[in-house]
Amino acid sequence: MKVLLISANRLKTPYPVYPLGLDYVANAISAEHQVRLVDMNEMENNDPLAEVIYDFLPDVIGLSLRNIDNGDITDPKGYMSEYRELVRTVRGHSDALLVLGGSGFTLFPREIMEALEADYGIVGEGERLSLLLKAIEARKRTSGIPGVIKKGENGIVPWPWNGNLTRRFHEDSSYLQFYLKNGSMLNLQTKRGCNFKCIYCTYPHIEGNKLRLIPPGEVADAAVRIEETGAKYFFVTDSVFNGDYHHSIEVAHAFMRSGVSIPWGAFFAPTKPPEDYYRIMADAGLTHAEFGTESLSDDMLESYRKPFRVDDVFCSHEAARNAGLHVAHYFLLGGPGEDCDSIDKTLSNADNLEGAVLFIFCGIRIYPYTALYDIAVKSAKISETWSLLEPVFYESDAITNEEIILRVKDYGKEKTNWVVGSGGEVTAKIVPRMYARGHYGPLWEHLIRR
Repeated sequence: MKVLLISANRLKTPYPVYPLGLDYVANAISAEHQVRLVDMNEMENNDPLAEVIYDFLPDVIGLSLRNIDNGDITDPKGYMSEYRELVRTVRGHSDALLVLGGSGFTLFPREIMEALEADYGIVGEGERLSLLLKAIEARKRTSGIPGVIKKGENGIVPWPWNGNLTRRFHEDSSYLQFYLKNGSMLNLQTKRGCNFKCIYCTYPHIEGNKLRLIPPGEVADAAVRIEETGAKYFFVTDSVFNGDYHHSIEVAHAFMRSGVSIPWGAFFAPTKPPEDYYRIMADAGLTHAEFGTESLSDDMLESYRKPFRVDDVFCSHEAARNAGLHVAHYFLLGGPGEDCDSIDKTLSNADNLEGAVLFIFCGIRIYPYTALYDIAVKSAKISETWSLLEPVFYESDAITNEEIILRVKDYGKEKTNWVVGSGGEVTAKIVPRMYARGHYGPLWEHLIRR
């Protein structure tokens, strides 16, 4: 069959993100089907998509929905209206079966199936599309296929995909040049799943709560291919790169053996690292360490069920800085138990994170299938009957999100390295200009005044 895979994401703030998922899904189905890929990030509107559909005449169209909204209470943006317009374009130019998937879809499968009137949906990892296509070709029922749903079904996430986790990198894709021109930043994956138990996080629901490690040699080969395309930077998209310290060290050594020479970044948990860990990472090319710190109050870190405490954060920060890395910390304020005292502790402690950029989100988006959802239901902050497709943010009993925003903005008003939320319109204007001048990578290190 002819299968058209579309990445619907058009979010470019703080920077455009290469549609890594398309590579994996394409690899899972390309041996048996004719596959074409489209990334809406490179298109100004939907007209070019209509031309692709007319030219390719697909039998099946897979639409990947990465995000439903930006999760930023200070600058909220939803994307469902864009997805509806995209589906209208698809339906207006093709009778192909429409299949939805992606991380955003997996969180709200029933609601999105109804909203977009799709034929099928893939809940969980997109490689399961291969199973659906086999059933369609054989004219077999699809109701028993793990992760495949039809309109009106709830879509229970199956066990994590136990097939091949091999990526097919498409050097000839039209959208590759878009990313090389806009930050020259691509990405790769070293593992799937998350073994942490953070109360707000959706990763365990989407990818499973056990780590599935990709062999370090395969990861290094992917990094080499990325470099050979002309990319100047790559980001590791794992939920937490150091979720398995041994594996991440082996990946670093594989990078060094393979001769990977371009810089890269990753997301880390600020757990106490092994000795010389960040120096090893730096030797392997790591330049940007982004820490999911969330709070600098031990009480709040316990509330969030984090596997670290404030002392561990400063230990990780110092180790990364001593290794010569650019460092950023992400904060998520307003969870269960947050009050004026915990906010003050976080803000005052944050002043001691020297040489770092701080991204501070005030308010936690409640997603289904998380412990925070259960907490919110039990405390009657939300009802099980509510649809959370439109953003709902948790509100502490002791301090409102509006109060938190005011306190953070007032405390950090003279600090250029403090960013409330994702940066909003300011970031959206500045980053493209810097890319046009030849800068590459995430660029947040430029917020630090030397």
